[in-house]
Amino acid sequence: MKRTAIRTLAAALGLSALLTVTGCGGNSAADTAGGGSSDVTLTIGDQAKTLQTIFAGSDALKGADYKVKWAEFEGAAPLFQAVQAGAADTTYSADLPALQALSGGVRFKNVAALKNDGRHTGIVVRGNSDVKSVKDLEGKTVVVSSAKGSIAEYLLANVLQRNGLKYSDVKVQYLLPTDAQAAFSSGKVEVWATFGVYQAVGLQQGGRLLVDGADGRISGYGFIGASEKTLADKAKKAALGDFLKRLGTALKWTSSHQEAYADTIARRNGADPAIARTLASAAYSEVLPLTSEVNGTVQDVADLMHGIGVLDPNVDVAKSADVSVLK
Repeated sequence: MKRTAIRTLAAALGLSALLTVTGCGGNSAADTAGGGSSDVTLTIGDQAKTLQTIFAGSDALKGADYKVKWAEFEGAAPLFQAVQAGAADTTYSADLPALQALSGGVRFKNVAALKNDGRHTGIVVRGNSDVKSVKDLEGKTVVVSSAKGSIAEYLLANVLQRNGLKYSDVKVQYLLPTDAQAAFSSGKVEVWATFGVYQAVGLQQGGRLLVDGADGRISGYGFIGASEKTLADKAKKAALGDFLKRLGTALKWTSSHQEAYADTIARRNGADPAIARTLASAAYSEVLPLTSEVNGTVQDVADLMHGIGVLDPNVDVAKSADVSVLK
């Protein structure tokens, strides 16, 4: 698979808010949906057309009485920069990019949680590796994609802790996913903490899954957030509440119509059908209110990453939530 194709397709994961693989993002805010008669326009931050594709397939925005303008970016970092600058009303990312943005002073609140099962984040080892268990990682070099603070790094930190090892017991090397994939396929990398389509490609190229993010090894949560300015606008806040309910409907559609969703991904984003099916199966499956359970689970993520020096200063997850938008 060509490196450029892998880069484009992995960005489409949306988990891959994870990705800060590009330093800047393109804004394609000209594409407007909803089309209602209201004067309210929500500028929805998106990554690699993920949300746009979900709504295109499900048609869940039909009948909305407000307009939706898409602000499109290739990764979480430029999306959060756009929200900080007032160029987008909302955020969309996995838990750690949101935590990093909050730690860095971006002025927004999480307003809803997204959930998947965590299976599409994993630690992959070469087929001939002598690493048979997490404890065998002691003393090994582990390549983490893509940058400091990805959910792949959280998976590594968490499983090491669960198996009685310290984070300093391994040597961590950060590589962009495409570079890591090339090094793994050539045999230069033995252990790779990665996600999504990269995980699938690594396994296809002779890798072996050591452990994945299921069963609470990662939180599985992502977030939709909104700028403080947007939340202070009563009309926009009401529209955002409706948008979140429609997003919930759209995600239920992706779960119950995975083949149709994969076809939509392939058609709109030029993905190979097999890769499109991988992306479809990795999608978030539901929208949840920000309960104490959600905030507590993500607080554990923040505390662990703060403890290993990745998240500094730490974030109070509950105080970073606005629970009034999605009841």
